[in-house]
Amino acid sequence: MKPTVYIETSVVSYLTARPSRDLIVAAHQQLTRDWWDRALPNFDAFISAIVMEEASKGDAQAAQQRLEKVSSFQLLDVLPEVQELADLYFSAAEIPEKARADSYHLSLASWHGMDFLVSWNCKHIANGKVKRIVDEINAEHGIRSPIICTPEELLEV
Repeated sequence: MKPTVYIETSVVSYLTARPSRDLIVAAHQQLTRDWWDRALPNFDAFISAIVMEEASKGDAQAAQQRLEKVSSFQLLDVLPEVQELADLYFSAAEIPEKARADSYHLSLASWHGMDFLVSWNCKHIANGKVKRIVDEINAEHGIRSPIICTPEELLEV
């Protein structure tokens, strides 16, 4: 059985975006393409309706590319328990309202028992403080935490 990975929207965005002139962003884009091609086949990949909604925003052609990349992945359900857990993360991590969906990505991966959550969102998801908060809340509720990381950290699996 392959390990499971929840792919957050920023990864799909980096995968399909035009090459950036910013060297760090360009490196992240290349690492994402490498991860997608070399590492992702070793996982069972999951997304959610939230990823679909976020990926569908913006330029229509770019949105179509993002949605095509994730069209074959399994969808995780946004259950009432996922909503409750997202609210706990949202409050404890002090995630701003405009980024509330980030707490749902965390709760979807946790509640559904994903092995990994991969994201380039280092502000509200792949962030040391947020990881600690997720681990503490999950421990209190008997939920196993996913390993939250960037594609670069998961490239060699």
